[in-house]
Amino acid sequence: KISSGISKPVGDNAFISFDNIFGNDAKFKNSIRMAKMIAKSDSNVLILGESGVGKDMFAQAIHNASERRNKPFIVVNCAAFPHDLITSELFGYEEGAFTGAKKSGNIGKFELANNGTIFLDEIGGMPLELQATLLRVIEQKSFMRIGSNVVTNVNVRIIAATNANLQQLIDQKKFRADLYYRLSTLRLNIPPLRERGNDIILLAEHFIHAVSRRTQKPNIMTLSDEAKALLCRLPLKGNVRELQNLIEGIVQLYPIDVI
Repeated sequence: KISSGISKPVGDNAFISFDNIFGNDAKFKNSIRMAKMIAKSDSNVLILGESGVGKDMFAQAIHNASERRNKPFIVVNCAAFPHDLITSELFGYEEGAFTGAKKSGNIGKFELANNGTIFLDEIGGMPLELQATLLRVIEQKSFMRIGSNVVTNVNVRIIAATNANLQQLIDQKKFRADLYYRLSTLRLNIPPLRERGNDIILLAEHFIHAVSRRTQKPNIMTLSDEAKALLCRLPLKGNVRELQNLIEGIVQLYPIDVI
């Protein structure tokens, strides 16, 4: 009951639906179509794409279009936690399990995500020693908290994402091949923004309107033909995230009508 009560406010992290994801590029439309098909399944998903293409948005949209939509959506950035803490963050621990442990113990992210979805972002950054533990959890649907001898059963759908080349990491013995196959039952590739043609202009104009509304600017800026041509030539290695920040800076700093 405690876990269920905590999971609802903590795990209510999926705000994006497929209505928030748009583009006219054929490859991108195919990614959306694949993601909608994936949402109907309950198998594990691996989302691949460069940094900034919107992997987290697709993960939220898949969750919100699935049968688990009213259950928790728990996000874990595997590259953000120190290596010695990520095990306790994922699986929790009992009171006195280690020096510095909370007096009452701690519920892990997998337990919080029970009956819902756990999104493992930057899975390529997960420590090798933890990958074996994760593999067992996927296969057995259960785990033990650190310092406990009681098995906790969970029903969790895993969506993993990475911008790393996992095949290369496997060759370098930095990522387990068996875990890769378990996570990639369903695979979704998201194309980089520079390969999406006029979607760059579509998104730029969308961000101009969004930032103008948020900052209550009376006039909506427009893009000149030269600006559109330049945007389409930019490498945009940061993809949609880079474009969004670029447009936000221009809209907020320059009192002009035409960019």
